[in-house]
Amino acid sequence: MSILFRYVLKEFLIPLFYCLAGFMGIYVIFELFESFNRIMENKPPLLKIAVFFLGYISPYLQWIIPAALLLATLYTLWNFCRHSEITAMRASGIGFNVIVSPLFVIATFMVILVALINEFYAPNASEKAMAFKKADFKEVTSDIKTNIPFYNRTGHRVWRINQMDITKPNIMEGVLISVDRPDGSSLMDITCRKAEYLDGMWWLFYPQYQYFDELNNPIVNPSPDLAKLVIRGFPELDETPEDFALMNKAWKFYSIRNMLSYLKDNPDLDKKEVASKRYDIHSKLAVPFSCLIITLFAIPAGIATSRQSVFKGVIVGISMFMGFYAANIGCMILAKNSLMPIILGAWLPNLAFFVTGLILFHKHR
Repeated sequence: MSILFRYVLKEFLIPLFYCLAGFMGIYVIFELFESFNRIMENKPPLLKIAVFFLGYISPYLQWIIPAALLLATLYTLWNFCRHSEITAMRASGIGFNVIVSPLFVIATFMVILVALINEFYAPNASEKAMAFKKADFKEVTSDIKTNIPFYNRTGHRVWRINQMDITKPNIMEGVLISVDRPDGSSLMDITCRKAEYLDGMWWLFYPQYQYFDELNNPIVNPSPDLAKLVIRGFPELDETPEDFALMNKAWKFYSIRNMLSYLKDNPDLDKKEVASKRYDIHSKLAVPFSCLIITLFAIPAGIATSRQSVFKGVIVGISMFMGFYAANIGCMILAKNSLMPIILGAWLPNLAFFVTGLILFHKHR
């Protein structure tokens, strides 16, 4: 790593850290206005409070981080120009691409970071944070649901669950599993006192069976020996505890993997709902790239000579930032109402502003 790279990186990371801390602090302060009294009344451990705020902020990082990158880029490059550092670097034969390469390295890192947060941390963390807040900042030990239906259309099975703790979806009380043939006729009903998921398999306790012929008429159990088992494993049941937990999860708490699984398991959704959910999938894929795109058009906006006002670059950068997200909102409305192809609606703002950023970058390099 060259001396120049380390210098530019340091000068960029300092304002970036302050911007991130400032934006996150604003979110924390606004939440404290609403929740401070309840927190003081119940006095949860400090670690629980920290975990709550991390989970609360995590869905907003996809907007906080690009905004911080914008302001940090504007400040860093304007500061370099104010002290004629870029002029000195260029006069020494250093290319502009080399000068700004640390900014693109950090922006690329942020793309990966936002993608990982959105997929693996934010969905569950934000859901737990909302549950913790709903419970008046008391530890949530259980969330009992009753009379829960679950449809596995690809497996031709319907589960009817009498009682289940959503925090422990691997254990169910009072289960009826109706298995159908591919043609829709009933194959069998299995009832049991308890179902538990162990070692990658569902185990049914005290199962009872009722088989049917092709005309849905009850018939004698063809496997009487198996019917005598008090506990029996069913490797053919490919549902997982996560599948049942997702039933009571709001769509905004779904990861991309959950969304794809939901669409696969529910092929009979109406076209408008499918379009809306498919847009959400592509939008989640596209959102992290905003870190790189915003940095790209912030670089030319941040270059100001001594004869230019700093406000000009700030106004240009913020205007493009607002225009980028306005374009995203507009395309979202069109795509979710089937007035624009889903993929185009999710990716067009990224493509348009990426090209615009490249043009501005080329003019100022």
